[in-house]
Amino acid sequence: MHVQSVNPLRHGATVLDAELTQFALWAPDAFYVSVELEDGYSLPMLPHADGWFVIKACCAAGTRYRYKIDGELDVPDPASRAQDGGLDQPSVVVDPHAYSWRYDEWQGRSWNEAVIYELHVGALGGFAEVEHHLARLAELGITVLELMPIAQFPGERNWGYDGVLHFAPQSCYGSPEQLKHLIDSAHGHGLAVILDVVYNHFGPAGNYLTYYAKEFFREDKETPWGDAIDFRRGAVREFFIENALMWLLEYRFDGLRLDAVHAIESPDFLPELARRVRQQVGLSRHVWLTVENELNQSSLLEENYDAQWNDDGHNAMHVLLTGETDAYYADYALQPTEQLARCLSQGFVFQGHITRHGESRGEPSDHLPSTAFVLFLQNHDQIGNRAFGERLHQLADPRAVDAATALLFLSPMIPLLFMGDEYAAEQPFLFFTDHQGELAESVRKGRRDEFAAFSAFADPHKRDQIPDPNAEETFLVSQPRIAGIGSPRQEATLRLYRALLDVRHHYIIPNLSGTQALGAQMLGRGAVSARWRLGDGSELRIDINLSDTAVACPVRPDFRLLFTTVSTEVLDEDMLAPFSTIAALKPMTLKSALVN
Repeated sequence: MHVQSVNPLRHGATVLDAELTQFALWAPDAFYVSVELEDGYSLPMLPHADGWFVIKACCAAGTRYRYKIDGELDVPDPASRAQDGGLDQPSVVVDPHAYSWRYDEWQGRSWNEAVIYELHVGALGGFAEVEHHLARLAELGITVLELMPIAQFPGERNWGYDGVLHFAPQSCYGSPEQLKHLIDSAHGHGLAVILDVVYNHFGPAGNYLTYYAKEFFREDKETPWGDAIDFRRGAVREFFIENALMWLLEYRFDGLRLDAVHAIESPDFLPELARRVRQQVGLSRHVWLTVENELNQSSLLEENYDAQWNDDGHNAMHVLLTGETDAYYADYALQPTEQLARCLSQGFVFQGHITRHGESRGEPSDHLPSTAFVLFLQNHDQIGNRAFGERLHQLADPRAVDAATALLFLSPMIPLLFMGDEYAAEQPFLFFTDHQGELAESVRKGRRDEFAAFSAFADPHKRDQIPDPNAEETFLVSQPRIAGIGSPRQEATLRLYRALLDVRHHYIIPNLSGTQALGAQMLGRGAVSARWRLGDGSELRIDINLSDTAVACPVRPDFRLLFTTVSTEVLDEDMLAPFSTIAALKPMTLKSALVN
């Protein structure tokens, strides 16, 4: 329940016309607030109800400013739309209408068409540098770019999940106009762009809210990152809803992926955010809302959100591909094949099942469409949260990785790949930050302590070998070298991705609407056969064997071969070869046509 009504004031600096800007700060713990302009003017802000301070000032877009709290503390605008450098520099007034859009008619793409390419803007060199990759990604068959968080964070190197100023694009990546140009250019290539946003916490450095707005947080609720954000308060809810609407309406992102929503201590906030977004965006645009949610709440996907990242599917496949069962993979150690089958036929693996901690996790999900689940073989988490950032192709048999890749792109779930996957990049993706002093030491120690649960790092001396997140070299080695493509493995991987995405675009995507899972069965250790009725009445069947032993496989009468990772010359009608995937399609029959 709300404990106060929503104030109609908008957070931050709002350009009213060419020469007038309104500044609004929610500071319920402050007695006096002024806005300090770059020309030396100090303007007292007028106190309003519910802890707001407001003033309209004669200043234009581009003006630098800070807030001064109680005549003592200078702080950046928590809703700063841009910073003149880092967190310790002035905030900048931004005119959201200054950019002239070139592809103004863009209305987005259907969610069924999504093939997602997750990338880190900083690792690719900034907003302008990312534009250089648009043409090749569109040609490959990618339809969506997903940017890891870009909100202003401490320093110049960070994954983005330490964002402090949620409204300001990271200044070292480029200006707000350069970000808009990137999105505009992507639309020109037919690419949608979605943004990863973090609404569950603020970064550990540079956040001054506790000095003048303690009510932003709850002392009675903890998250892994500190006190929980208090979404019961109207000004707090509006802060994040305004943020979502800014990215979608002003920057024209095509969707948002909400990070770790299980850490949001308010059951009604997420539905309200989705409702407000749908109302504001309208029916003419395709705008997607997806989540990361350890709670596996299928109820959240029934109306409000389009999809959830399916960690269950990844974890089951990772155990089958690598044999690793440490830490969170322990929940998938005993029955990974059965769990993969459940994932393919029902969505979540954990649907109320008991975890290794003895707790029930998840809700039934077999009533949801396959497109409600984003499937991946790896993403920034699964690579970067390894001690040395190794990629999957460096950990598993290449044939098994190819077989899993075929499942990724040909199943009716929405596929996601991480930058560099498409050419088997050799560079790692490590966890990196740019903290200083005691915080840097704390992050360094915490990073190494995380791996105490892994058998390979039980020895503290081995944990000392884990790269320092704050070292510049850690960031530099995490930058993928796309210009160096050329090894046989890289060329073969690129050919595989092109072929699979061609099949997906021709045979899977056009018929995803109305798809129904028909079940999945275990064929043996590491081997599964799954079937779906596509929207046009045809039947898709995928047989996958991630083991090193051939398994018996039911014949495929009347099925047309779509793709196989083994030579068609050695295909056996009754057997499924080791490390292989076969995808086949049965055309619509009269019976299935009547059913549909």
